[in-house]
Amino acid sequence: MALALKGSVSWVGKIDWELRKFHGDEYSTHRGSTYNSYLIEEEKVALIDTVWAPFARGYVADLAKRIDLAKIDYVIANHAEIDHSGALPELMERIPDKPVYCTANGVKSLKGHYHKDWNFRPVKTGDRLSLGTKELIFVEAPMLHWPDSMFSYLTGDNILFSNDAFGQHYASELMFNDLVDQAELMAECIKYYANILNPFSELVTKKIQEVLAFNLPVDMICTSHGVIWRTNTVQIVQQYLKWADAYQEDQITLVYDTMWNGTRVMAEKIAAGIHEADPQVTLKLYNLAKSDRNDVITEIFRSRAVVIGSPTINRTVLTSIAGLLEEMKGLKFRKKKAAAFGSYGWSGESVKVIAGQLGAAGFTVVDDGIRSLWNPDSQAVDACVAYGKKLAGLLK
Repeated sequence: MALALKGSVSWVGKIDWELRKFHGDEYSTHRGSTYNSYLIEEEKVALIDTVWAPFARGYVADLAKRIDLAKIDYVIANHAEIDHSGALPELMERIPDKPVYCTANGVKSLKGHYHKDWNFRPVKTGDRLSLGTKELIFVEAPMLHWPDSMFSYLTGDNILFSNDAFGQHYASELMFNDLVDQAELMAECIKYYANILNPFSELVTKKIQEVLAFNLPVDMICTSHGVIWRTNTVQIVQQYLKWADAYQEDQITLVYDTMWNGTRVMAEKIAAGIHEADPQVTLKLYNLAKSDRNDVITEIFRSRAVVIGSPTINRTVLTSIAGLLEEMKGLKFRKKKAAAFGSYGWSGESVKVIAGQLGAAGFTVVDDGIRSLWNPDSQAVDACVAYGKKLAGLLK
């Protein structure tokens, strides 16, 4: 399948309708995804990125129907990750001498993945590649989200090939931002940012400001995943600047796991107390054992505060909560408050463990938390409600 975009530029990627897990088992893709590859047919022909390795053979076969592969003059690798570069070995077997343009770190990554010494041409920010009357301008974007990442900009058609920036895991035959369901699109955009790009927020801001300083008009943003931004491109750029600036809404998210429902009862009663004291705040509760972790992380990203709970098991916390807390460290949330709670039978370390992990993840832990012995009785239930009322003030 090929899709004409603008001028001499076509999308020649792959829609993956069945994808439900990405990065191994690390990212849920409820709406599938796309692997976006772009063909530019000017006096010189350039191919930007390929597709994920499982689709390599079909991708190269389809591309060969679209164009004589020998007519491809340049291969551009904006990113070496397998979902972008997976078809390169299949393609380069057919055109082994064609130059591959990427960053210096891209050379290292591609050699590390495929152990091939292709005709690499390392590029730096500001380097240009003539296609005839138009040029590709390269912009390094290290750690957005790998060291090798870069953007490419096509003059004349004013298209930014933005790599993983501004993308989303979203499969649609419509392929353009103005044609798809806007609520679905923005839900997938914020999930993508929260789970993948948030650790690099300071770099996101700097890179956007750097690109804007070039004063290059951007009529279209061609991402590596999901839909292409062909209208109101400034919308997603402005949204990224907001998300990168310690983003939060007026929301408190409670996340817990439970063995015999004691911690669940605590979560619900703490939430009731918060709501009674602050009825305007948005409250969301998630049993992590029954909820998608990436969706929960997205809600944490939205929140000004989180409250995390687990019973004590073997002097620590349940594995689902332990995994979430460890992931939260890496995601580097900023300017968010937090508290801990949990039930226990005899030793009762979970609250202290959670609070310590939240502090290590950069959250401001507002107090020592609350514990309940066994399944909360009426007195413990009242204490949880009172604690929720107290938290409503502390988490402002």
